[in-house]
Amino acid sequence: MTDDVADACLPAFEALHVTRCRADGTGTDADDVVVSEVPVAITFNGLSHAVMMATPTDLEAMALGFALSEGLIASPAQCYGIDVTAGRLGCEVALEVAQQAFVQLKHKRRSMEGRSGCGLCGVDSLAALDLQPEPLPARPPVPVAAVLQAMAQLADHQPVNRATGGCHAAGWATPDGALQFAMEDVGRHNALDKLIGRLAQRRLLGTAGFVVMSSRASYELVRKCARVGIGTLATVSAPSTLAVAIAQQAGLVLYGFSRGQQAVRYAGVAGGAGSAPG
Repeated sequence: MTDDVADACLPAFEALHVTRCRADGTGTDADDVVVSEVPVAITFNGLSHAVMMATPTDLEAMALGFALSEGLIASPAQCYGIDVTAGRLGCEVALEVAQQAFVQLKHKRRSMEGRSGCGLCGVDSLAALDLQPEPLPARPPVPVAAVLQAMAQLADHQPVNRATGGCHAAGWATPDGALQFAMEDVGRHNALDKLIGRLAQRRLLGTAGFVVMSSRASYELVRKCARVGIGTLATVSAPSTLAVAIAQQAGLVLYGFSRGQQAVRYAGVAGGAGSAPG
C-alpha cells in the first residue's frame, strides 16, 4: 500500500446547473460545483462489513484508517492489501487482513450503514457501544499557540471545500504547529479515518503530533483518536458531553472553539491556558 496511489474511483465534486435566487424574486442561471457523496462498501476478506456515505477520494487511506480506528485490526501490518473498485452504484474497498484479525472481526461483526452525520448507525444495543478508551501514554504538552497556528493553516489544505463549501477536513500537525497535510470528506468521521490511514501509510502513527478538524468534536472522533494513540485533538466548533468524558478517561487533550487567538480546553493537561471564545 502506498499513499500516492490515485484511488479515487469517482470525482470529488460535480458541476451542476443552478439558479441563484434573490430576495426580490429574480434569479440568475449559473454553474456551480457540489461535493460528491456516494456509497462506499468496505469488505474484509470478502465479508461485507459496512457501507459508508463518503466523498470517493483517498479510499485506500479511509478504509485502512477505519479498520484501525474501529479496532478491527491491531496494526497496519495486519492489512495485507487493499483494492478499490467503482461500480454503477458506488465504490467498494476490499481489504485483505490477517486471519487472526478476521476471526476477531467476525466475532464482533455488525451490519452497519454509516452516514455523514452519524457514527452509531447499525449499533443495535447499548452494550455494543465501546466507550472505554485505553489510557494514552503521557506526552509533552502541545502549546495552545501551536494548536491555533495549525488550525489557521487548515483552510489552505482544503481544495475540495474551496470549490464546493461542503467538505470537512482533518489535518495532521507537528508539535510546533506546522500543518503537514489534511484529508477531506463530506463526513467528519471519514475525514479523520482518511487522515489516520494516511498516517499509517506514511508510518507516522505513534509519532509526535496532533489533529485539527473543521468540525465539532463528537464522541466518535475522540474515540478514534484515542484508539490509535493520538493524544491531542482540536476542533473548530463545540464538543459534546460524551466527547469530553471519553477524552478525560483516555487522558486525551481536547480543544474546542479553536479559532483566531482563542481555544477552549475541555479535557487534558496542555501547554498554556485555553479560554472561552469572546
